[in-house]
Amino acid sequence: MSIHSAGILLHRGRHGVAQVFLVHPGGPYWAKKDLNAWSIPKGVVDADEDHLLAAQREFREETGFLVEGAFVPLGTFRQPSGKQLSVWAVEGDCDPAQLISNSFEMIWPPKSGQTQRFPEVDRGGWFAQADAMAKIVKGQQPILRKFF
Repeated sequence: MSIHSAGILLHRGRHGVAQVFLVHPGGPYWAKKDLNAWSIPKGVVDADEDHLLAAQREFREETGFLVEGAFVPLGTFRQPSGKQLSVWAVEGDCDPAQLISNSFEMIWPPKSGQTQRFPEVDRGGWFAQADAMAKIVKGQQPILRKFF
C-alpha cells in the first residue's frame, strides 16, 4: 500500500499576478539547495484521517498558520517516491517572516552518534508562476501547472 500525503496550495493575487506560498525544507541536506527544493506544505495522512483535515493540520504544523476558506481540490498526484499527494488550493495570505515550524531529530553529522533538532521547514515565500516552477521540487511541478 502506498503512502498518502495531503497538502495545501495557498495562493493570493498581488497587482494582478497570482502568487503561491511555498516552503523550504529544513535540515542540513537542504540547507544549500534552492532551485527544485521548495514544496507546498504537506504531510502524511494518518490512518482513517480525512485528507483535507490532514492537509490543514500539516499546513499548521509546518508553518504555524491556520488556513480557512473555500478549499478547491486540485487532485491527487503521484510523486517520484510512489507517494500519492492530494492537494487543495485556497486563497489566503500570510507573512513568511512569522513562520514557525515543528521540528525533527536526526543524527548529525552522519555517523557521529549525536542527535540534533532541525525545523521541518526553515522558511517560506510567495512566488509568481515562473519563480514557483523553478523553486518547487520536480515531482510537484504538475500541481503548479494545474493550478496556473
